[in-house]
Amino acid sequence: MPVNAVRFVRKMRGGAQAHLIEADDGHFYVVKFVENPQHRRILVNEMIASVLLDYLQIVAPETAVVQVGDEFLRENPEVHIALGTRRTPPRPGWHFGSRFPGDPAKLAVYDFLPDAVIAKVENLSHFLAVLVLDRWAGNADARQSVFLRARVRQWSPQTQTHPLKQGFVALMIDHGYLFGGPNWEFNDSPLQGLYFRPHVYESVRSLDDFQPWLDRVTHFPEDVIDQALKRLPPQWYSGEEDQLQRLMQKLMARRKRVPSLIEDSRGARSNPFPQWR
Repeated sequence: MPVNAVRFVRKMRGGAQAHLIEADDGHFYVVKFVENPQHRRILVNEMIASVLLDYLQIVAPETAVVQVGDEFLRENPEVHIALGTRRTPPRPGWHFGSRFPGDPAKLAVYDFLPDAVIAKVENLSHFLAVLVLDRWAGNADARQSVFLRARVRQWSPQTQTHPLKQGFVALMIDHGYLFGGPNWEFNDSPLQGLYFRPHVYESVRSLDDFQPWLDRVTHFPEDVIDQALKRLPPQWYSGEEDQLQRLMQKLMARRKRVPSLIEDSRGARSNPFPQWR
């Protein structure tokens, strides 16, 4: 069931013109509207990505469908999409929400960490994990992430034995440009999906460093794709059902190509894996 928008907090940066909104479940969400300037397919991509990330056990925000009602829009005229000089409120209905990791008035979330600090991020290996996803799913954007200081076990329970340990955790965000973004196609540039900080790839010596995620993708079960499609509100892809099914068929057909797609990244103009011999 969707959560209901109750309070506008602020507009976010980025081409999708997302808004930070508090919902009636007590959580805050970065909401992308169906009418966003990048295309409604961005919402489909985000929701499917959330299911893939969960299956691959990559740390990312939880997601939800956010109901934006008439009353909320009347009370919050700041909620709008800007196209040139025109400001248009989104239509009431169901939109995509990525949960903010806490109360934005109390929690510090960072876009950038110094090299000395990023080296100590508790789940640094997840940058290798998410590159597997990005190459498989054709992320046409650079890898996006944010960082927060938190109890590590809260975000990465499968790797922690000390529940009270505090540390920096990376959250993988902004997956609207998987599947080529609004184009729903796979253009396999060696630069696609790479994070702009090469330090996160310094440990890579071979394809073995991308395990177990390579195996999880190679043997990815089709029923997980079915679960992802069932989470989509039909109005997000109405009239494009056939295109969406073909896209998912192509995605599954690419599973065994992922190791070679990662190796192709070594051919980027700046090799992200200098220690890979």
